[in-house]
Amino acid sequence: MAKEYKITSLRLSDLEKELNYLKTTREREIAAMIAEARSYGDLSENSEYDAAKNEQAKLYGRIAEIEDILSHAVIIEDENEASGRVGLGCTVVVEDEHGVQTEYKITGSQEANPMEHKLSDDSPFGRSVVGKAAGETFNVNAPNGSYTMKVISVTREG
Repeated sequence: MAKEYKITSLRLSDLEKELNYLKTTREREIAAMIAEARSYGDLSENSEYDAAKNEQAKLYGRIAEIEDILSHAVIIEDENEASGRVGLGCTVVVEDEHGVQTEYKITGSQEANPMEHKLSDDSPFGRSVVGKAAGETFNVNAPNGSYTMKVISVTREG
């Protein structure tokens, strides 16, 4: 079975825009770089040509990656929405054992960015909190140990 990528409709739109940019504007820019580098003569010792070809390889790699994501994308339609339980696309405020509250957005793996407090539902935290409602406690079995958290609130955009 092929890998499924859980993404929001906003992320889907962003990926489609990026793919369009890469296939049009960026591809033309790199083609121009290659053409200019070729004009310098001998390709065997032409660092500009090598750099442009490397950029082209990165471009085609990213295009292939986005096309793979889009072809296996599953748009998140959250089944927990009506119940007020944590699910994909939710913002959840949790409290740790020391009373420190933190807000996280639960996303699919393609959108996760811990530095922005966006955590995947596939992460240890995500697997532990999905399905919980405000007031419930849960245990997270993380690589650095197990700890207990409490759900303070669950909200959803839109």
